[in-house]
Amino acid sequence: MRVIMLSPPGAGKGTQGERIAVRYGVPHISSGEIFREETARQTPLGQQLSGYLDRGDLVPDDLVLSLVKDRVIKAAREQGGYVLDGFPRNLAQAEAAAGLARESGATAQAVIYLDAPQDVLVSRLAGRGENRADDSAAVARHRLEVYTEYTKPLVDYFAARGILVKIDAAPPADEVSQQIFAALDRIKD
Repeated sequence: MRVIMLSPPGAGKGTQGERIAVRYGVPHISSGEIFREETARQTPLGQQLSGYLDRGDLVPDDLVLSLVKDRVIKAAREQGGYVLDGFPRNLAQAEAAAGLARESGATAQAVIYLDAPQDVLVSRLAGRGENRADDSAAVARHRLEVYTEYTKPLVDYFAARGILVKIDAAPPADEVSQQIFAALDRIKD
């Protein structure tokens, strides 16, 4: 199973991505986790990433691609798929990723779009703000604005490719998982 997760911050992308990975036996590749690991290790790349993450801004395309592409290709080849969480985040990244995926035979079978009302998203982000520096109230609002400007246009891009699966992410996580599994179980390799 080869899946891309797409959602605004707070919709449950990480939680659902992990659940999908377990169910279908493929790796969960989270760009945010990769970025946070680099930042925590205080590598030169991590120090560069830190500024973007602290502000809630998108990481430049070339940095994201350099950190994600080899992991995705390896997962598709060696482990039969992936759940890609947090990438692509804009149209340029989506087009670059599609080109690499075609070349390597790792194209996504589905894009799970988790949709939830803004008040639900803000409530969820505020609830986890004590655990994540990038979810303070001001940064959370900024992340939602960045999502709306740069990432939300991907909904139309993936819908045009015929691989978008829209899921209502407002219910409890277990209900959301059941919606996702019902959709993905219909997809054949």
